[in-house]
Amino acid sequence: MPLRYLVLAVFLSVAGSTPVLAQFQNGEPQGVKLADSQVQRWKAGVIIRAVGGTCTHIVATAPMPVDWPEQQVKIVAEDITPSARMSYQTVAGTVKQMLVTIASLPAGDEARAVVTLEIRRSAILPPEDTDRYQLPDLKKLDRQVRTYLVPSPYIESTSSKIVSLSKKVGADQKKAWAKVEAYYDWVRDHVKYENGPLRGALFALNEGRGDCEEMTSLFIALCRASAIPARTVHVPGHCYPEFYLVDEKGQGHWFPCQAAGSRSFGGIPELRPILQKGDNFRDPRNPKQHYHYLPETVTGAGSGGKPQVRFVRELLPKE
Repeated sequence: MPLRYLVLAVFLSVAGSTPVLAQFQNGEPQGVKLADSQVQRWKAGVIIRAVGGTCTHIVATAPMPVDWPEQQVKIVAEDITPSARMSYQTVAGTVKQMLVTIASLPAGDEARAVVTLEIRRSAILPPEDTDRYQLPDLKKLDRQVRTYLVPSPYIESTSSKIVSLSKKVGADQKKAWAKVEAYYDWVRDHVKYENGPLRGALFALNEGRGDCEEMTSLFIALCRASAIPARTVHVPGHCYPEFYLVDEKGQGHWFPCQAAGSRSFGGIPELRPILQKGDNFRDPRNPKQHYHYLPETVTGAGSGGKPQVRFVRELLPKE
């Protein structure tokens, strides 16, 4: 897979972060069963050098992994030069973004903002009793969960072809779990794995090929076309989908599945760090643009100078 998923991994540990993630954690501690876990250390950040002259008003941004029921993240070391100032902001109420600002950087000078993280990631086991899960009542859905019912970049869930297919594939399924699993199996049976750039759900349906991005996008599109919330989970070099069902008490739960690779539905053995969840973001610095995943960015000005940026992404060896 392309390296575009290896986004800058830093963790925001500030007061008031819990409400932001409440929509994702609603019901998950009861619905998700954790299995084996793995602790990894990541050195991540940004190094900027002024090339050709003094650079001013430099701004670099990057999304950050945060705690999930299956993931815990903490900072264990920081390397920040005095010229770099770091702050954090929330994007769309769901994703944390690191913001690095540098007022002025003389020609040839270098500014650093590098963080070492310790990330514990757990695998997820599928539930034992799947019959207890039902389709959600749209009138009772949380506003943030509703965002995973509408189209997003590369997930064309209102396409007539996708809507028609969702009705056909799910027509004979009476149970919610079986209906979602039918979508999952259809995608795996009809889309041949082929590595390439991000092309989306409709491409996968029309061409019958694609990689984890296309297979994930098509599965999500089929779910959304049937009023089942679903979203993308981004990990380094890969992505997979999650779908949302409610139990007999109306409590919501997110369940993962592996669209590409070994079959895994309702649980997943994935241990790579979660970088983002979601697939329809607006960067505060470019609010008119919708993104499938929130990208790293850097801007700057100067008289003849240009900021040269290197995003640090390094998995540290086990101690």
